[in-house]
Amino acid sequence: QVHLVEPGGGLVQTGVSLGLTCAASGRDFGTSAMAWFRQAPGKEREFVAAISRSGGWTNYADSVKGRFTISRDNTKNTAYLQMNNLKPEDTAVYYCAARRNSGPSSRADEYAYWGQGTQVTVSS
Repeated sequence: QVHLVEPGGGLVQTGVSLGLTCAASGRDFGTSAMAWFRQAPGKEREFVAAISRSGGWTNYADSVKGRFTISRDNTKNTAYLQMNNLKPEDTAVYYCAARRNSGPSSRADEYAYWGQGTQVTVSS
């Protein structure tokens, strides 16, 4: 079992930046593609960003391109989501996800391991 813990989140104003962290247990982090998803109240969970095992390939949802950056540090078993120029529509619960021994994907049903989620609220 892969355990993902997501410290971070919080309440911020429009236009500011916030970083999220996803800490993974075990020694399998380096073989796992990682992703971030988010879910706003009353809406389906949506893809935000994904990153390959080595960090050499990334993909972003159109809604966050140019503002969010996904990264990882395999020596620390940690993935990150740097969110810049936050907007009220970014308000959601953010989840990190891992896909072991596989490449990155934008499909939530292809990720077997999930963090507990962290609330990000952006006010105007």
